[in-house]
Formats: sequence, structure tokens, C-alpha cells
Amino acid sequence: MFRISSRFGTFFLGAFLVVAGTCTVPVHGQTNKSPVAPNRERVEAAVREAYDKYRSDTNGKNADYIPYLAQVDSKLFGVAVVTTDNQVYELGDVKYSFSIQSISKVYTLALAMEELGFDKVFQRIGSEPTGRAFNSVLAVVDIPTHTGNPLVNAGAIATTSLIAGKNEDEKWSKILDFYSKVAGEKLVLIDEVYKSEAATNAGNKALAMLLAKYDRIYADPFESVDIYTKQCSVGVNATQLARMGAVLANNGKNPATGEQVIRAEDVPYILSTMAMAGLYDSSGSWAWHVGLPAKSGVGGGIVAIVPGKGAIAVFAPRLDDAGNSVKAQKVIEFVGDKLDYNLFSPQSVGLKK
Repeated sequence: MFRISSRFGTFFLGAFLVVAGTCTVPVHGQTNKSPVAPNRERVEAAVREAYDKYRSDTNGKNADYIPYLAQVDSKLFGVAVVTTDNQVYELGDVKYSFSIQSISKVYTLALAMEELGFDKVFQRIGSEPTGRAFNSVLAVVDIPTHTGNPLVNAGAIATTSLIAGKNEDEKWSKILDFYSKVAGEKLVLIDEVYKSEAATNAGNKALAMLLAKYDRIYADPFESVDIYTKQCSVGVNATQLARMGAVLANNGKNPATGEQVIRAEDVPYILSTMAMAGLYDSSGSWAWHVGLPAKSGVGGGIVAIVPGKGAIAVFAPRLDDAGNSVKAQKVIEFVGDKLDYNLFSPQSVGLKK
């Protein structure tokens, strides 16, 4: 049985349909539903079918270069959809808190844009595909911007260095508070993940020092790496992650709280970067097959944005060689195909074949 949640409560679908006949829940008295969004039944059916189809898939393996991630139960599997009118569909292990990892890069980018404006962030970070792995040293050397884009490690560390604050604690608190506003509830650091990553992040420290050589990091390099390591260690569950995605789908407004947490004018720039570099060095394949702005993390999460409609988040720890959750990719591609979510297809805006 699906569970449907809203800011007014949580209901089990079977009972809710009998009482109300609909699961469209207004935020502050108004709905914000796309006229071409699929109806409730189609969303439920697509998510259930995808979940059942891939729940037994054992391809891939947990990330092991961060010791903590290697110990996460590889059988965990959760799927959540949050729509712009604040309908929530959940299936599986949606309340398990996993580390957000590289998905955090999206929201630190949003915060940097809020503080500096999108033009200054673009000038200082850039937004070009590196053509190399997310942690590539050669990309820093070869690419004229050196940072590449905000979703590879070098660019992400540089983006984190843009966040203003009197000291490291103030900067970190600002980032965590911002993530919590986007999620619509308080998020916390998973301290074990942070300690595990901090003990193994020599590569990121090397990237930060290389950026310093090119004057492309904007605060103390090692401080910036430490804050970046903390942001990657924030815990989220699938439902929280889907809500964070739905904020971007909803022009920066949290559909659960009604708060404008990301500036609407920044959203297109964030989504374009996700479409270009959101799934590491398989981003081109993702755009070809799925056609949605998305971001993955080696903790096993992927969130995909359907502008004007909502977001789907999937958590499953087993990764492919590029560092992307195997099950999450399959589920999102399946659901997207069933619901006409591909942004490059005219069907996504209601035009039929």
C-alpha cells in the first residue's frame, strides 16, 4: 500500500481515497500542479512497477573507497516522489538516512548563487564538462577554468569556498541550515561518515592546493575541503531528498512549507548544470536515455527533477563503475518513460505522437 503524505498529515492511500477521493493537497490554500503532470494513478502504478521490477537487482557494489559506505546494507532500496503540489509517494526503505555525498554540490551551488549571484558564480567556477572522472587532477590542469563545473570535486570545493562566514563553523552552519530549509526539516551530519571521509580525503586536499596554484579557490584550501567533506556527510532519506528535488521543480519554493528557499532566477542555471554533469562521466548517456536533470551521490542516492511537476529520488547503495546507483538509474529511467518525463521529448509538455 502506498503512503501519501502532506504538510497536513500522513495517510495510507487505500483509506485516503475512500474519504477524500483525491490526494491533491494545497499548500497555503493553493495548489501548484502542472497541467500536464500525470494523474495520481499513473504515478503510483509506474513507481510500483519499477520498484517490483528492480528490487531483486544485485548488479553493482557499494562504494568502498570511503570505509563507512562499504558497510551500508546493499539490500536497502527506497523510492520517493514529491510533486509541486506536495503529494508524496513512498515505497520501500524511504526513512533510512544515508549520506547525501555529491548531491550536496547542487545545494551549495544554490547557496553560493544566492550570496553572489549566478554571473559571479559562473565567472569563478565555470560550467563546462570535464570529460574526465569527478576527482580528476588532469581536468584541473587542462581545463582553462580549472574548476570545470560545480558538480565535479574541484569545482565543488571551490564553490564551497565561496560561502561567506567569519570562520569555518559559521560557514558550515550556514550550509547545513540551508540544506534543512530545502528539505523542509532539520538535517544532521552523520558523524561516522564525516570521520571516515576525513581520514581518506587526501585526494581532495591535493585538488584544493592545485586550485590555489591557479587562484581558483576563494578561502583557505584545507578549511574548504573540511567543510566540503562535512556537506557530503549530511544524512538524508529518500523522501527528504525527493522534497529537495521538488523545490527545484517548483521554482525554488518548498512545496511542503511554502517557503521560497532557492531564488527562482537561479533554478534554470542549476538544472542546466545538473543535466550536463549530474551523473559524473556518464552524464551524456543519462541525458540520452533519460533526459532529466539529476544528481547522484556515491552514498547510493539519485534525485531527478521534472520541472513544473516534481522530483523522484531513489536510494540503493550498489553503484556502477561511474559511481551511480544501479537500481536508482533503472527506476528513474523506467518511471520517466512511463510518465513522459523526458524534457527533450515534446510528450513531456503534453504533445502526443
